[in-house]
Amino acid sequence: MPFNANKQLSQFLVEDIGKGDITSSLLTKKKIAASIISRENAVLAGGKYAKKIFELKGSKVRILKKDGSRIKSNQVIMTINGDARNILTCERTALNILTRMSGIATQTNEMVKKIPKKTKLFATRKTAPGLRYFDKEAVEIGGGKKHRLRLDEMVMIKDNHIAVEDSLLSLIKKAKRKYKKFEVEVENTSDAIVAAKEGATIIMLDNFSPIQIKKTVKSLEDQKLRKKVMLEASGGINAKNISTYGKTGVDIISVGSITNSVKGIDVSLEI
Repeated sequence: MPFNANKQLSQFLVEDIGKGDITSSLLTKKKIAASIISRENAVLAGGKYAKKIFELKGSKVRILKKDGSRIKSNQVIMTINGDARNILTCERTALNILTRMSGIATQTNEMVKKIPKKTKLFATRKTAPGLRYFDKEAVEIGGGKKHRLRLDEMVMIKDNHIAVEDSLLSLIKKAKRKYKKFEVEVENTSDAIVAAKEGATIIMLDNFSPIQIKKTVKSLEDQKLRKKVMLEASGGINAKNISTYGKTGVDIISVGSITNSVKGIDVSLEI
């Protein structure tokens, strides 16, 4: 089913409002002007979705800083004009989207700058239910890649799949019969060599240390297999050690923390 961002945003708003914003309903009906202001330096993401949330309640919004822009503390991101009650009803939902997406984009961008340009930073499926589309878009805005958005996009054979089947080779052969591209997660160099020989598109080196990755790269090179596959480093990678992993020769580094341990960017709405 195609993702409908507008429908999802509307549902977010309904979730927050419940039976009605009983506090804002106490206010005198009047038109106001408000601004959303950044409180720290960041990479902005989610502005177009915050705009849509306010528009769902009839407000007029002017975006001053586009998604992907570098913003500084105390910069005005957008202005909103409309009914005071409607603007305040939308305030928290809009700010939540901006806060989270900008946090993801900023964190992603900081990590991307620490690795070689030829190495791609991938997001994982470690996202909050209902927010995956927005989380993954924020990763792209920050300079990363979405990787798989859903389970139907690419075969990824992981440790629990192998445990159920009790054979890595058997699963690879089944995947090859149905799909041209597939990824295999491995926990040692021997399995990486098997996956490469059997035609895996991507080999995920799960929880390998940088030294182990380098040894695996060397083994694949010795057997003339390295150029046939893409190598992905995954597991325990963070802002402190990502530059070390970037020097191992892998093509991809996947980091779950950019979407499952989000530090939101401080933004506020001022009337």
